[in-house]
Amino acid sequence: MAIFFPLFTLLEDSGYLPRIAFNLDRVYKKCSACGKQALTMCMGFGCNAAGVISCRIIDSPRERLIAVITNNFVPCNGRFPAIIAIISMFFIGTSAGFGVSLLSAVLLGGFIVFGIVMIFMISKLLSMTILKGEPSSFTLELPPYRKPQIGQVIVRSILDRTLFVLGRAVVVAAPAGLVIWFMANISIEGLTLLSHISAFLDPFAKLLGMDGVILLAFILGLPANEIVIPIIIMAYLAQGNILEIDSLSVLRQLLVDNGWTWITAVSVILFSLMHWPCSTTLLTIKKETASLKWAAISMIIPTITGILICFVFAALARLIS
Repeated sequence: MAIFFPLFTLLEDSGYLPRIAFNLDRVYKKCSACGKQALTMCMGFGCNAAGVISCRIIDSPRERLIAVITNNFVPCNGRFPAIIAIISMFFIGTSAGFGVSLLSAVLLGGFIVFGIVMIFMISKLLSMTILKGEPSSFTLELPPYRKPQIGQVIVRSILDRTLFVLGRAVVVAAPAGLVIWFMANISIEGLTLLSHISAFLDPFAKLLGMDGVILLAFILGLPANEIVIPIIIMAYLAQGNILEIDSLSVLRQLLVDNGWTWITAVSVILFSLMHWPCSTTLLTIKKETASLKWAAISMIIPTITGILICFVFAALARLIS
């Protein structure tokens, strides 16, 4: 975030970003949304919580809510490392080289485009159901291109965006980390609570192309998407602490030994793109909308979407494999 937000703010200060919103407004109007939503989506690539905050630039309350609810379909930097690692391990290989990097980028770009397509579809669905209405007229005074004030941009982006988001993350992540530790270290009948719950979730998770450990990791990863893969590793190794594995080849072997296939890999990527927002984002949505209802809807819609897409994909993949 300390890299993404200053770069994003530099583009904003140069006068480039408003032109993106203006040029894309016609596309968003077909979904009864607003071109400024493109800017909130871009901010979501850094952090979905910051993307939700940036929805303040949208004047129409209806279009602002559409942007807030759909922002989670943009993968934030907490989800990128896991997605990139899974692509490398199961579809590209761990070897280096320009061709390998290019293919990895193409596959990653394909998943991102799929997430953006889902934003358009969900935006259109919302505008036809709970957020009915006509798109508002787009009025925007395009600023001239100018040389950004680099010093001010860096200070403003770090103080107003990076530290603000990280501060909220700490508030919700610390108690959740304690819960995860207890679940991994309290045993009942020789098995940890983590093992009991993952076994309970396993039948449903299998329908989605995953297993109970993966689904439980997504649930426990509510405070921060970055800890989903470490929780999976912890559960597979039956360790009481969250671990990191530095070598992708070692991690791939661990996952394969625990039943991962290409179907599992794609399902995890799809669910990572479309599951519930992290707790920091949910807290931000609640504060920005002043409503628990919209925070709940922002959690329910991507969750249902992710479950349906993973279920359909897993069923079709098993038929053809």
